[in-house]
Amino acid sequence: MRQFYEECKQAVIKGDSDLAQRLATEAIDKKEPILDVIENGFVKGIEEVGRLWEDGAFFLPELVMGAEAIKKALSLLNPVLAEQQKRNFGKGKLVIGTVEGDIHDIGKTLVSTMLSANGFEVYDLGFDVGVDIFIEEASKRGVNCIATSALLTTTMQKQRKIVEALKERGIRKKFRVIVGGAPCSRRWADEIGADGYAKDAVAAVKLIGELIGGS
Repeated sequence: MRQFYEECKQAVIKGDSDLAQRLATEAIDKKEPILDVIENGFVKGIEEVGRLWEDGAFFLPELVMGAEAIKKALSLLNPVLAEQQKRNFGKGKLVIGTVEGDIHDIGKTLVSTMLSANGFEVYDLGFDVGVDIFIEEASKRGVNCIATSALLTTTMQKQRKIVEALKERGIRKKFRVIVGGAPCSRRWADEIGADGYAKDAVAAVKLIGELIGGS
C-alpha cells in the first residue's frame, strides 16, 4: 500500500485533479481502508504543498491546483468514509467554515475530514462564510460547536464578531466556539472569549473531542 499512498500524495503535489480522482475511485473499487488512504496519501500531499508554499518553492497557482486535487479526491472518498463511520456518530455535531472575506480552506477541509473520520457529525459551510450564516446554520442543525478558520490577520476579527454576535443573541452558552488558522493562537482565543484554539487537524480532533465528545 505504501506505493499507492505515495501515488496519492504525488497527485496532490502535482496538482493533478484527474489522477487524484482516478486513485480515489480505485481505492473505493478495491475496498481499501478509506481513512488510511486519506491520511497516508492525500493529506500527506497537501501538507507537502503547504510546506512548499511556506518555503517559497510553490506559488499561488501550485497551491490552488493542489487544493483542487485533494478536493476532487475527497468529494469521492468522504461519502464512502461517512457511510463507514456513521455508526460512530454520537461524539457531537459541529459546523465548520472559513470566515467571511477569507477564501483559504485547505486547512479547514483537512480538519473537517479528520473530524468526520473520527465520528463527529460535521457540516462544512465552506469559505467566505458570514457571521450570521455560522450562527443560523449552527442553530438550524442543532450542533454543539462552531469551528472557525481564518488565515489572514484582517479576517480573524470575524472570529471575534461571531462570539460577540452569540452573546448579543443570548445564545453564547449553547455552542462551543473553536478558532484556528495561521494568525490565531491560544492567546487570541482567550482574548475574544472562544472556548479553544487548535493549530492543526490532529489538535482540532483532540480539542473538540475534549469539549463536545459524547455530547
